[in-house]
Amino acid sequence: MRTDHSRDRTTRPATQIRRLTAIGIGLAAVGAIALSSPQPMPALRLAAAAQAVTAPAEGAYWHTRTLWKGSAQQLGSGENRYWMEKQEVSESWTAPDGRTWSGYRALGMRPKSPADEQAWRRDGSPTSWTRTAEGKAVSLSAKPDKGRVQVAKDMKGVPVVGFHVGGRLLSYEQVQALPTDPAGLKAWIDKATRDPNSEVRDADREGVVRNALIFTLSGAPVKEVRAAAYGALPTMPGVRSLGKVKDSQGRTGQGFSIDSEKGSGKSRQKHAITATERLVVDTGTMTTLSFEVKTTMDGEPFPAKTSTRVTLQIGWTDGKPSVPALP
Repeated sequence: MRTDHSRDRTTRPATQIRRLTAIGIGLAAVGAIALSSPQPMPALRLAAAAQAVTAPAEGAYWHTRTLWKGSAQQLGSGENRYWMEKQEVSESWTAPDGRTWSGYRALGMRPKSPADEQAWRRDGSPTSWTRTAEGKAVSLSAKPDKGRVQVAKDMKGVPVVGFHVGGRLLSYEQVQALPTDPAGLKAWIDKATRDPNSEVRDADREGVVRNALIFTLSGAPVKEVRAAAYGALPTMPGVRSLGKVKDSQGRTGQGFSIDSEKGSGKSRQKHAITATERLVVDTGTMTTLSFEVKTTMDGEPFPAKTSTRVTLQIGWTDGKPSVPALP
């Protein structure tokens, strides 16, 4: 697994954006930050047209390939219990004219940690499960599926046309016309959230803008726009710089800690649930290396709601859309 910053760099498909969006604003407001309409507003078109397009596309597609790990389940029995997490590879290809394809491949359940792997091996290295450690009925498999690739569509089944930037779908020309200074880009996104069609609540606005900036690091095919998003992030409430850090793949980047809202889950009683997010950015290419969400319940690690998304490839490519290969 690697990040290729030459001819094969990337954007997130709509499904990935919805998932990361739901995580990003915290446990209290999932699904509230889509900035609504999959189509750019007319006023935004006019604003984007204020500058001239100067840079042609550097390849046939703006492409991203990511590895997601999460939704862990505790399996095994007795004292030999272990956590297995779902893993999946997702890819997206967006042509300069906005046509978009998405690829997906489930990799099956994998041990969450070396200790979990040892316990799994003691259990006979099973490849399928019908019950969790608590006896709940499940249908889980450790085997990868065949995967698929298709024209990307929104939640209404309409083909996606455009680049996901700032919570909107924009043309390549519109992306190049976006502000390339941090304050200007932040103001542009904030203005977009106030459009009557955005349906963004005032209480959620800061989280929406923050997450739109995060998405821009993967969705914008223009480095200057990504650099503006990077520069604007530290100005957002709850975002703290961590300096140079390593991601789960051992790659060095600039880290950010992002505070999430506290929430409560209900089983037989209320539990205090908190989530801490960590973003790692490659400052050479101004693209995301990884985004992690670590969740606790009543102060203890809560693996079932902990996830990591790692960028494997991002950037322009001439490779055609195809079923994601196994990492």
